[in-house]
Amino acid sequence: MKAVVLALALAFVGNKSVFTAPEFDAGKTYVYKYEAFIMSGLPEEDLARAGIKISTKVLISNEAQNTYVLKVLVEPELYEYSGYWPKDPAEPATKLKAALAPQFAIPIKFEYTNGAIGKIFAPEEISTLVLNIYRGLLNILELNIKKTHKVYDLQEASTQGVCKTLYSINEDERLENILLTKTRDMNHCHERIMKDIGLAYTEKCETCQRESRNLKGTTTYSYVLKPVPSGLMILKAESNELIQFSPFSEGNGDAEMKTKQSLVFLEVKKELIPTIKAEYHQRGSLMYEFSDELLETPLQLIKISNAKAQIMESLNHLVSHDAEIVHEDAPLKFLELIQILRKVRREDLEMNWNQIKKMPTQRRWFLEAIPAVGTPDALELIKEIFLAEEISVIEAVQAFATAVHMVTADTETIKIFESLITNHKVVENPVLREIIFLGYGTMVSKECVESDCPAELIKPIQDRLAEAVAKSEIEKIILYIKVLGNAGHPASLKSITKLMPIHGTAAASLPMRVHAEAIMALRNIAKKEHRQVQELALQLYMDKALHPELRMLSCIVIFETRPSMGLVTTIANAVKTEENLQVASFTYSHMKSLSRSPSTIHSSVSEACSVAMKILGSKLDRLSFRFSKAIHADYYNNTLMLGAASTAFYINDAATILPRTVVAKISAFLAGAAADVLEIGVKTEGLQEVLLKNPALSDDADRITKMKRVIKALSNWRSQPNTEPLASVYIKFFGQEIAFANVDKVMIDWVNAREVPIKEYGKKVLKTLLHSDIDFHYAKPMLAAEVRRILPTAAGLPMELSLYTAAVAAAAIKIKPTTSPHLPEDFELSKLLETDIELESEIRPSVAVNTYAVMGVNTAILQAALVTRAKVYSVMPAKIAARLNIKDGDFKIEALPVSVPENITSVNVETFAVVRNIEEPNVERITPILPTEALKSISKRTVSSWIASSDDIDSKSSEILPLESEANPIVNYKVRPFAKRYCIKNHGVGLRACFKVETESVDFMKNTTLYNLVLQRNISFSVKPIEGEEVERLEMEVKVGAKAAEKLIKRINLDEEENVEDAGPVLMKLNKILSSRRNSSSSSSSSSSSSSASSRSSSSSRSSRTSSVSSSSSSRSIRKNINAAVLPSNSSSSSSSSSSSSSSSSSSRRRSSSSSSSSSSSRSVSDSARTSSASSLASLFSDSSSSSSSSALDSKVKAGFDLELSTRSNEAYLFLQNKGLDEEDIVLVVILRAVKNNKKMVGYQIAAYLDKPTARVHLIVAALAPEDKWRLCADGVLLSQHKVTAKVAWGEECKRYSTLVTGETGLVGSSPAARLRLSWERLPSALRRYGKMVDEYIDSEILDDLVHTKSKNSTRQIYITVAAESDEIVDFIVKTPMNTTYKKSLHLPVSMPINELKHYIPFDEVFEKVHFLITKAAAAECSYLDDKLTTFNNRTYTHEMPSSCYQVLAQDCTEELKFMVLLRKDSKEQHHINVKIADIDIDLLQEKHNVTVHVNGMEIPFTSLPYRHPTASIEIRRHEDGVVVYAPSHGLQEVYCDNDSWKIKVVDWMKGKTCGLCGKADGEIRQEYRTPNGRLAKNSVSFAHSWILPSESCRDNSECRLKLDSVQMEKQVTIHGDNTKCYSVEPVPRCLPGCIPTKTTSVNVGFSCQSIGESELKSRRLKIKPISVDIRETTQAHLSCSCTAKCS
Repeated sequence: MKAVVLALALAFVGNKSVFTAPEFDAGKTYVYKYEAFIMSGLPEEDLARAGIKISTKVLISNEAQNTYVLKVLVEPELYEYSGYWPKDPAEPATKLKAALAPQFAIPIKFEYTNGAIGKIFAPEEISTLVLNIYRGLLNILELNIKKTHKVYDLQEASTQGVCKTLYSINEDERLENILLTKTRDMNHCHERIMKDIGLAYTEKCETCQRESRNLKGTTTYSYVLKPVPSGLMILKAESNELIQFSPFSEGNGDAEMKTKQSLVFLEVKKELIPTIKAEYHQRGSLMYEFSDELLETPLQLIKISNAKAQIMESLNHLVSHDAEIVHEDAPLKFLELIQILRKVRREDLEMNWNQIKKMPTQRRWFLEAIPAVGTPDALELIKEIFLAEEISVIEAVQAFATAVHMVTADTETIKIFESLITNHKVVENPVLREIIFLGYGTMVSKECVESDCPAELIKPIQDRLAEAVAKSEIEKIILYIKVLGNAGHPASLKSITKLMPIHGTAAASLPMRVHAEAIMALRNIAKKEHRQVQELALQLYMDKALHPELRMLSCIVIFETRPSMGLVTTIANAVKTEENLQVASFTYSHMKSLSRSPSTIHSSVSEACSVAMKILGSKLDRLSFRFSKAIHADYYNNTLMLGAASTAFYINDAATILPRTVVAKISAFLAGAAADVLEIGVKTEGLQEVLLKNPALSDDADRITKMKRVIKALSNWRSQPNTEPLASVYIKFFGQEIAFANVDKVMIDWVNAREVPIKEYGKKVLKTLLHSDIDFHYAKPMLAAEVRRILPTAAGLPMELSLYTAAVAAAAIKIKPTTSPHLPEDFELSKLLETDIELESEIRPSVAVNTYAVMGVNTAILQAALVTRAKVYSVMPAKIAARLNIKDGDFKIEALPVSVPENITSVNVETFAVVRNIEEPNVERITPILPTEALKSISKRTVSSWIASSDDIDSKSSEILPLESEANPIVNYKVRPFAKRYCIKNHGVGLRACFKVETESVDFMKNTTLYNLVLQRNISFSVKPIEGEEVERLEMEVKVGAKAAEKLIKRINLDEEENVEDAGPVLMKLNKILSSRRNSSSSSSSSSSSSSASSRSSSSSRSSRTSSVSSSSSSRSIRKNINAAVLPSNSSSSSSSSSSSSSSSSSSRRRSSSSSSSSSSSRSVSDSARTSSASSLASLFSDSSSSSSSSALDSKVKAGFDLELSTRSNEAYLFLQNKGLDEEDIVLVVILRAVKNNKKMVGYQIAAYLDKPTARVHLIVAALAPEDKWRLCADGVLLSQHKVTAKVAWGEECKRYSTLVTGETGLVGSSPAARLRLSWERLPSALRRYGKMVDEYIDSEILDDLVHTKSKNSTRQIYITVAAESDEIVDFIVKTPMNTTYKKSLHLPVSMPINELKHYIPFDEVFEKVHFLITKAAAAECSYLDDKLTTFNNRTYTHEMPSSCYQVLAQDCTEELKFMVLLRKDSKEQHHINVKIADIDIDLLQEKHNVTVHVNGMEIPFTSLPYRHPTASIEIRRHEDGVVVYAPSHGLQEVYCDNDSWKIKVVDWMKGKTCGLCGKADGEIRQEYRTPNGRLAKNSVSFAHSWILPSESCRDNSECRLKLDSVQMEKQVTIHGDNTKCYSVEPVPRCLPGCIPTKTTSVNVGFSCQSIGESELKSRRLKIKPISVDIRETTQAHLSCSCTAKCS
């Protein structure tokens, strides 16, 4: 055996393939040359790059066993590079070199064993940055050589973490060297050194990153090793690292960061490295350590010399330069202030605050910046100044709310928040308490994002939650649940589970909103423990005894955990048998919308939901909008890795109009990450009820006691929980709840306790506005985004990818008031009605937004990066003067000239390479991304919108040299500039608006999204006056009242006489009709000749008066005849007939008594004249081209409306006779004009005429320019209470286009109906063109018919008729020139109060009338006719009533018992209805031919109806053949009863809260037969029997002789071999003892069978508990009984 071991040992020694680790012999010093070069930019050459180069000589010697010393032999050479690679040389950073020289002169020590770097030791004088540079050098020495393998991989430690590394070893036998190559894959690291800032709210998409990584990198090391007796010696080592980044997935065109290192052996010296007197400390290992770069922004370097002075300088600069208009560089200056505040000590922050806290403007800027600093010192300062009451509550709310999201989360900041949640100043203020508590949860969430954090962080909240549960403090419980939900810590799952309504837990007694909050709190926990949350949510979802809302919330949680295919199909199968339609509808719609999701993030869920849709089919698609829905829509572009999603949850439980809960959420996808940007949730539970119900109900204890006495006989009746009046809202930002509010009694009392004097405050503001000048300036800065990722490079310097967005908005407002007469200091508001008020205001809003995208090296002493900067700057000044005179009805507003910048809005995007160092903070070496030589040679041209394009411009670059001494070929640049301006002019206002775009590109750059973003772009928007057409001001004047005509600028001269013969045959026909009517009317007035003479006299009188007025009055008081018929037409269609007929000549009204008598004479029409011409008038309003094959419904509609028309021919005549209007009828004038320098009138004049006696309105819109004859004329008249018509014409003198609209109401048979008729002569071609465009996308026969109607002979009319069959069903008819469309029996989503509008509306007060109509629209109806009962849910069943026993038709099933409706059939088969409401009993008794009414036992005669209750909003009225009871504010909309039928309606807010034979009114038809004890009956008979009010004894006053009992099955059943007795588990009506049934019916009930004693089973069955059903059999139920005198 010893021989074998010896032989193996000799073999290993002789084998050349056995390698060992690099060694440095003791007593020797090894000299190496070290160089490192880091550069960032785009991969193409001849583009700008930024970088840093380090070059030096280093010494390595062995100090002790496994301990070595590393020292820089000479001062390292530092170079800065900012230029076009490889053309431009690097520049030495001499000052920075000198500053770092003392640190590099100090040697460091490190452990080195078998090629692995261990601990590193260095004095405190060496900064972390310099030590990281040393780590980059030592990184080269890290070698893990295996003796038995030449190719292998392992997880190897390095500066960047522990990553997968592949080794390859070869031998160079010629040189007797060993060639080793190792490649580190930084995409597969066991432990990656990386720091993310601002990404705590995002969720990574692992699927997206597997398909295409945004950040990827690799490092390759090449070694030349020489075998030496002690091991291996490194002769040469080189490393090449490449890190690529792109926010998109395009395959190429990534920005990159290259790092090159070189270590070359020079010599071996015998002198050891001299030791120094210094205390060495362990400073970590080879892995990179973060230092001051976390506090540095990569946008600028600031050297702190005098912190206090520098902070004040920045504040004063911001205040002075952003007083009125924000400076375009203000965002960068604000970032500078934040950076200084981050780097100073807390003592300096306190000193600065004490200096500026009494300086209002500087104070505001300081308080805006402090939360964005994000350090524990800044948070501590906010806390201290708040507790010291140096800031107001509003300032504290703003500061803390911002700090929650900007402060970096760590143990120190969490402790600060923990100390605040116990402070009494925070606890006493509800708003601050919410912010601090919710913020505590957010800080815990941010701390636990990257790593697991201890459960002790949430223990303070868990303890408070347990205490609140023990004390039943509901509001506190909800708050603490929300805090745990924000934290999302897995350890809080147990505490939240205890609050779930799981069977057997004490939490079942808690209010449902606590359960809802607990379920929603699971969503953030699911991001870390999705499996446990899935199991819990699924358990809740499958629990059918749970409230439907809680089950739907559980469904939301399940799908946010990204469920698997198996889980989704399990839910789909459950939905197939789901009895609750709300839950089924919600789950189905949620899965359906997710199945259409195209985003990669939801791909697995989308596929699973697609399978679920095939399982479920489309049956649930037919459910209406009143059922709960979940809607999800998203868009995702895989190439850009960009997308957005919107989700809405509509949760209802009783099919009411207002849902219980509505949640809307917006999510965003970017660069492989997802974030829930905004979520808003609103609960309206109880809001509708608290607004509409009678507030006195809840205080009436006697009423409730009386009703409970009635229903105590019901078998185990269970009331539903009261709906607590509540409306609540919450807001989430990036998945964290930031605020919530409950509108309940507690909040209302809190507001009322403070007695906010809103009216007095408003009056004070108004007085301040009218008495003194206002000069107000305000600026609001914001750090909108700070997203950073910092990771080390192979050389030890940190690489940073960051995105910054900062904005500053400012507004300067100046208001100068003038009042006439002058208002005293303490004036009454009524004085304003007699005061002329003038306000001159100037507003200058401005905003500057700077966004920076950075990739490069960022340290506290040097920066080298590629930067893309986007600057948005906008200034939009305005100067407005307003004048208001309420007494005279005058209002004027003017837009006055104001100086504007050249560009109102500008956007500038540029990319450049920049290098800077701390020793020269004011010197930046900036190089634009494109070569400047090429750019200078470009002749940029601005191309107007009418020029097609510009030519390409070629340019060549000169010869360039690389950084190394290698020649490079000449490159030809082909730069393509693009510049284009799009302008639009408006000569009316004299302005020209231009949109200008300028871009540049180079041929050799890739055409990718990233490259297109980094190229220089300039976008600007400008508004300038048109040369020669400058406008002094824009004016709008309004004059209302009798003197409105004084404001007229342009008089409209219209023809006073119209030639009837020229208007066509239809107008002649109308003239004949009117002439015949005038002749007919002469018999009732005087003679035909006298009437004519009177008319001529009137005309003459008016004419002479007009002449006299025009000769004696000014131009403003000239009276012109402006007739209604100013719209002549040449068309012969029926529409033109109507319009032209209204153009017959008529004179203006006379204001004298003679004109009045004449006018009265001309308008007097006898009844016989109306009848004789009815058919002629009807022919004008009917469709002359109607199809002969129209349906019976169409004929019915025609007949109904023709009859309607014939009854109001007098009103039609008034409209058609064209009674004139003059300027005295003008009630409104609006002038819109531009006052130009050349005094040219441009604008529009609007005049409105009103003639109250004839209910006529006339509107004329005319252009003010004298040569412009364009007008719009609108004439409308109310012909009667049932008909209105209007004509609108426009074009030159209102003669080019016109349309006539007529609306009327009438009857179609017995159904009320309405018809709208639209006719036209000619319409603009643009309308037809746009109509065709819409028709291409919308499939509509009606629209297609209209846009393709070309025949001149076709009837250009549309008839739309709606006939109401009932309150909820209508017939719809649309007739176009070519087709007629019928839609019969359309069901409306709400009920229309047709009968009430037709006849009467109950109640006298306006509020109660409106209340009634609102509740009527959505009421649920239950009815009975011919032994058929139709429930609230519209389910019909045959109901055979028991004799003389009351049954509960409908009642309020909450504890309030607001109403109850009972039904009884007496021995004469007559129905008796009893309504218990408020403090009265109403009995409706069906008798021979009518219904009698008794109130509290007293009969109310029909002649005394309507009856109004003196204290409650209850009214009893006669209606049709019966009587109706109205009580909507009590939840009971109406109860109607006649001889043959009855119906009950409950208001919308009572849906889901009723019970009885009519059901719950919750839309759940699958759960219709719900018994008093909550069980679900299997058939309608058992269901109806369960609602009988039984009698206790046959000696009761009532005639009911039935009881509800559990009956024994007559036959014996054997189960499992045992003889059993079976008793019904459902109550069966049976006669009382001593009575015999006279009428029975069969009923199928469930029986429970047990082999136990009869007495024991009977004692159990009497309780009618929900025990199991063993068998179902048919038994007999008694409906009527006959009793003897001996009955008990």
